[in-house]
Amino acid sequence: MKIIRTFVLTCLTAFSTPVHAEDFLGVTIAAETQSDSYKRSLYRHWIDEDSDKLDTRQQVLETESLIDVTIITKANGRRVVTDGLWAGPYTGFVTTTPGDLDVDHLVPLKEAHESGAWAWDADKRRSYANDLSNPAHLIAVKAGANRSKGFKDPAEWMPPNRAYWCQYLLNWVDVKRRWVLTMDQLEADAVKHGFRVCEKYASGDSLEGRH
Repeated sequence: MKIIRTFVLTCLTAFSTPVHAEDFLGVTIAAETQSDSYKRSLYRHWIDEDSDKLDTRQQVLETESLIDVTIITKANGRRVVTDGLWAGPYTGFVTTTPGDLDVDHLVPLKEAHESGAWAWDADKRRSYANDLSNPAHLIAVKAGANRSKGFKDPAEWMPPNRAYWCQYLLNWVDVKRRWVLTMDQLEADAVKHGFRVCEKYASGDSLEGRH
């Protein structure tokens, strides 16, 4: 909690300048574009980058399980996770069944596309779609929560688990900054408001009710 509080206070200091500043927490503010050109097929996933027969989804499931997972090898040589223990941060949902989970791109593919990824080549899009270098980039979450979120940014959707809001926003900004993606104005305003709510949480507010 102390780390989150320190980071949030740093962010709030940045808000002393208008949120419509050209650069916001290291992310450029710009209108989204190229919505009509988005196709999920432009972002190839899930791949087996290290040729260990575990594709990106399976590696996320293995990494995020709270206990050692069981992995079986299928007839085609692919290895899959068949059980473990996961606590989905969006809702607090706990399961031992991988089929209950989606692996979510924290910043969705379509959101990334409209925020600058439309200009990337196929290799960079594939890298984004399968990024395992940043633990916050891909998250195992309850399937229903992921589908409720869809392509929405923080102006349109926040996790039902309010205790996760602070980390969610920190991770959102981090992914945008790492991949040099933009934020639109409503998104930036929502992130600004979210960090203010997080400061209440860091001070002991349970985040119940309206903020």
